Amino acid sequence: MKIIVAITAASGAIYARQLLESLIASAQVEQIALIFSANAEAVAEVEQVTLPQSSKIIRYANDNLFASVASGSAEWDAMVIVPSSVGTMGRVASGVSQRLIERAADVMLKERRRLIVVVRETPLSLIHLRNMVTLTEAGAIILPASPSFYSNPQSIEQACNTVTERILSLLGITGQRYHWSD
Repeated sequence: MKIIVAITAASGAIYARQLLESLIASAQVEQIALIFSANAEAVAEVEQVTLPQSSKIIRYANDNLFASVASGSAEWDAMVIVPSSVGTMGRVASGVSQRLIERAADVMLKERRRLIVVVRETPLSLIHLRNMVTLTEAGAIILPASPSFYSNPQSIEQACNTVTERILSLLGITGQRYHWSD
């Protein structure tokens, strides 16, 4: 699989780190396109999150609209915006593609490929909710960065991993995960 990971300046860089680590480790993933918004790296630094590096990762500048991820003919399989600011979500929902993150998301929608938007914002305004509905109607999956507690996580890392596991599941990436059972 070829997966695009976009990181915005929303709080929650830990989700991006966990996802990248899992994608790098997966034999199902052959290539990862990585795009940062203007302030995403600064937020990760403030949150003391170091993102992994790998030969699987190709990094693209957010202002590079000639990158392969900007074209449906490049055939990337899926995209995850993690964490996603509500501003990025709103631009994608309205079809505004001034930067590569929004253009790549637009490509996923027009090509009917998987787009997962991991929104990290609370509370949500009516505008945010309407943008979520618009994206859902267009085929995206909205996955709020809301950890679950069924697995009785013992650390922030474990709690955040419940969100990361959901992303991986939605991508069709196999692996060991917590499963609810009777």
